[in-house]
Amino acid sequence: MKNRQDHFMVALIFLIIFLTVLAGCSSSRTKVSPNVHFQEVGEEQAEKDIVACEKLAEEHVPHSNAGEHVVGQTAIGAAIGAAGGAVIGLLTGDAGIGAAFGAAAGAAQGLVRGLLGAASSEPNPAYQNFVNRCLKEAGYEPTG
Repeated sequence: MKNRQDHFMVALIFLIIFLTVLAGCSSSRTKVSPNVHFQEVGEEQAEKDIVACEKLAEEHVPHSNAGEHVVGQTAIGAAIGAAGGAVIGLLTGDAGIGAAFGAAAGAAQGLVRGLLGAASSEPNPAYQNFVNRCLKEAGYEPTG
């Protein structure tokens, strides 16, 4: 019986890590609405202008607080994992072991999510505001 519980916990850990990696693959990218200016210059020029505004923002504003993001995601993952692991442990007969496995799995999940998300997470609000302002000054309507 104990062996089956161990296999279940290992499978759960891998499932959490897999889902985290999958979620980390999404990215946020600045977009503009197809207003009159966009239609006048075309999609290709609009993309060049977006890249130029992003480059200018990178020179003046930090894109993200990556270190804080990784630490925060790891702590959140550990807390959620411990709670989930305790529930699974109660169902399988050993809440302490479940919480320990859950905390380890959650911390690993949070660390992976934090590391992946450090590059692809939502940008620093000051960075995004800089990009949006640059695009507005160029005649675009940023949407995100």
